[in-house]
Amino acid sequence: MQMTGNTILVTGGGTGLGRGLAEAFHKRGNTVIIAGRRKSVLDDVTAANPGMSGLVLDIADPQSIALFADRIVTEHPALDTVIHMAGIMQNENLKKGSTLATAEATIATNLLGPIRLNDALLPHLLSRPKATIMTVTSGLAYLPLAMTPTYSATKAAIHAWTLALRYQLQDTGIDVLELVPPYVRTGLMGERQANDPHAMPLEAFTAEVMGILEAQPDVQEILVEAVKPLRFAERSGQFDEAFKARNDMLMKVRGAEF
Repeated sequence: MQMTGNTILVTGGGTGLGRGLAEAFHKRGNTVIIAGRRKSVLDDVTAANPGMSGLVLDIADPQSIALFADRIVTEHPALDTVIHMAGIMQNENLKKGSTLATAEATIATNLLGPIRLNDALLPHLLSRPKATIMTVTSGLAYLPLAMTPTYSATKAAIHAWTLALRYQLQDTGIDVLELVPPYVRTGLMGERQANDPHAMPLEAFTAEVMGILEAQPDVQEILVEAVKPLRFAERSGQFDEAFKARNDMLMKVRGAEF
């Protein structure tokens, strides 16, 4: 992936990891468009980053995606990079009653959203001389968190989808990258995560990701050091033990919120 001169869409770009990457690419001279549900949040970010623009998108709504895709291609015909960052993550205590609404919302946002948006934008991206699609999974795609079963499942699904997408597009001008974040200090799961000293600071995560992209222009899987124990848990031959130990520990620490 080239680091400058791109026209980049970052879904979920108003907060957290999305905002961090959007601002980092903006500072490197790229044209950046952020998208999200809340116009007020987008306005705050674009006001703090002159030259950046924001468009409202409900990634869980197929009609919103269709209208958004038409608009962004019309207003930004040079669009050549899409970062599928938007996502939600919620606990699901299966013993306390139905969690179906949470599961369906998570699938609509984290899995169907990127698939639908990619479907809408792919013809345009294929028309560009060079383009990039970056999916965003999670270390939990590889070592699931039992408290968030559907979130972990959607990220595992996006990983598989990314592999297939990369294979099918290998003879085109589109690079397909997978960003695999660890536990980062954002508001994804509320104030506890946003202030958790055990989470990787957002600034450190963003800096490491940008450093990897700059040093390895042909990288396909973007792994900061903190996520590697999750990403490669199965290689140790002790996946079952690691899964149980990690989930036992997190349940003990976070049991009150579950």
